[in-house]
Amino acid sequence: MSRIAYVNGRYVPLCQAVVNIEDRGYQFSDGVYEVCEVREGRLIDERRHLGRLAYSLKELRIAEPMAMSALGVVMREVVARNRVNWGIVYLQVTRGVARRDHAFPPAGTRPSLVITARSLELASAEHIAADGVAVITVPDNRWERVDIKSVSLLPNVLAKQVAREAGAREAWFVDKQGRVTEGSSSNAWIVTRDGKVVTHQVGHDILRGITRTVLVDVITAQGLTLEERAFTVEEAYAAREAFLTSASQIVLPVVRIDGRPIGNGAPGLIATALRRDFHRFAEMT
Repeated sequence: MSRIAYVNGRYVPLCQAVVNIEDRGYQFSDGVYEVCEVREGRLIDERRHLGRLAYSLKELRIAEPMAMSALGVVMREVVARNRVNWGIVYLQVTRGVARRDHAFPPAGTRPSLVITARSLELASAEHIAADGVAVITVPDNRWERVDIKSVSLLPNVLAKQVAREAGAREAWFVDKQGRVTEGSSSNAWIVTRDGKVVTHQVGHDILRGITRTVLVDVITAQGLTLEERAFTVEEAYAAREAFLTSASQIVLPVVRIDGRPIGNGAPGLIATALRRDFHRFAEMT
């Protein structure tokens, strides 16, 4: 079956889905995006994802392409047309099409909207989680507003490639003080030797992950202690457990950092339990 995309008001076969070469997303990375998990054909945490989208658009002064309620309808239609039972839906909004000029285009320029969806292999994802993954650390060289989910992701792309070349699944960014901020496409977590769950506090230097937000509720429900603070690479090496979170990976145990085993080198009990219980707290629509 041919995949279907939504492009500026039309549902079209993916092979025919095109945008203008003067779209500012193409010319300047002048746009934002969201990735939402699809489970049993339903959107996970749609409300939270659209809320973050509205925040990103507001911070970059890009107009909303349509009402958020209507946007949710289109997202679900794209999921249905692609017959996605478990996978992701991707949504991108740019400032629109205009003559190439760094300054904003004329008032009234319509933002561009593209939505796609694709299936993922659930069995493969569960196998990866059961084994755990490796991460490496890299210097954080991104701009200072990574709380905006912008399509400007070149440092993330380069970091992810370095990780893959090192045989790792993810790269964790480290600031000039030696503290882990987040991953190239995920939030970073550790469990200390005394059982505290630690992740970087919300600010301009990390993206407020939707999975991260929901996981705070899971941690509370499990009676665990959460510390929202920066942690150093050395703390990560010495941790009892480590894991990462994202919409497409949920909770993924980390068993090696920079080649060093974490804990006993196997997925930890806390990360495994958090992954197991996550969807009890997520919203499904």
